[in-house]
Amino acid sequence: MGGHRTLSLWHEQVADAGDPLVPVDVLDGDTDADVCVVGAGYTGLWTAYYLLRARPDLRVVVLEQDVAGFGASGRNGGWCSALFPRSTSSLAARYGRERALALRRAMVATVGEVGRVVAEEGIECGWTRGGTVVVARGAAQERRAAAEHAEDTAFDGVDGVELLDATAARSRLAADGVTGGTYTPHCARVQPAALVRGLARRVRARGARVHEGTRVTSLAPGLVRTVHGAVRAPLVVRATEAWTARLPGSRRDVVPVYSLMVATEPLPAEVWDRVGLAARETFSEHRHLVVYGQRTADDRLVFGGRGAPYHFGSGIRPAFDRDERVFTRLRETLHALLPQVAGHAVTHAWGGPLGVPRDWHAAVGHDPSTGLAWAGGYVGDGVGTANLAGRTLADLLLGVDSDLTRLPWVQHRSRRWEPEPLRWAGVNAGLAAATLADAEERRTGRRAVAAPLLGRLTGG
Repeated sequence: MGGHRTLSLWHEQVADAGDPLVPVDVLDGDTDADVCVVGAGYTGLWTAYYLLRARPDLRVVVLEQDVAGFGASGRNGGWCSALFPRSTSSLAARYGRERALALRRAMVATVGEVGRVVAEEGIECGWTRGGTVVVARGAAQERRAAAEHAEDTAFDGVDGVELLDATAARSRLAADGVTGGTYTPHCARVQPAALVRGLARRVRARGARVHEGTRVTSLAPGLVRTVHGAVRAPLVVRATEAWTARLPGSRRDVVPVYSLMVATEPLPAEVWDRVGLAARETFSEHRHLVVYGQRTADDRLVFGGRGAPYHFGSGIRPAFDRDERVFTRLRETLHALLPQVAGHAVTHAWGGPLGVPRDWHAAVGHDPSTGLAWAGGYVGDGVGTANLAGRTLADLLLGVDSDLTRLPWVQHRSRRWEPEPLRWAGVNAGLAAATLADAEERRTGRRAVAAPLLGRLTGG
């Protein structure tokens, strides 16, 4: 069988559990609402959820071009973390120490908030809060691990980063060549499609109209036009993340960068005894080119990374979800990191775009003069951040002055990306530089020459 179940392992699993994954409640003509949310991923659905918790009488309409959870919300690596794309030190340099700490504390609390709602609403998504282990393999990576721990210590240990020696790191993840690492407790493993599909059901149960199969063609104050009719609403929320680049006039607001993943068959207990992740930690490595993984509820190993190229003109196409060259590199990287799994089949491979703003700074905002609101630019850290965005948007739209609405990412505006071909050249040059820097460090054991530049490019 094909269809949406082939989007990812996650979609296949929810389909096997009885979710038909077909668009329902397609918009049929013009309608009115109090709030119109564009996008039924995490950001849009959390916004609708918290609006209706606060004001059950609101008429909330959510528009989705495909099915809820079709995009990054249903295809990601399943980390509900406290990660934010900008470092704490860069936030402090821009906003001051206390405001930076307020945002970090809010992100840490968000992990617990998602867990609370999952339990309260009975959303079955494999939620397990095992934290994150990031291994270091070699001296250059050890120095980055130490720097991360030192920064967290300088900011009151807000992220709970523990510096691990080789033995402690290997006790969590027995990767090849481990010399140290870090651990933080502020992350939960989730099945992302089960989370977003379950959230969509709870939002509908609270009274929202979620119109799937309804592509938006334009977005303006008070009016959202779709291929099936228009929605008139005084408050309009843009929650489109990577697909923002497809909206008229927004092509340069974010770049859609593809992240691809592979998954093994369920691994036997004796393999996991040799791999680790006994607490269901999510995991990564202190390299420049981002990799990430988790142990799933059915004991598969899911592993992903950012090795796919950026496509000219902010292109988004189904064909880009699958790049066999990238899948091959992911398998090779996984087997080099964890040779214990090399003899086991990789059964699934998939991917999709995430949204990257020019300054790698996620943002949430609302313009009271137009009624337009927005959130996004998560750079792949959206599972947790989108929940904070949804709660913040609910307060902004309802006119509530809260600790959330005073956080420093509120009303932040990123500058636009350069026009093509500069955008294509710059993004792909950064990808190549990260790849070369990792290779240089493996070869020399010293910090790569390009490392300081990469840190500035990626929110360091």
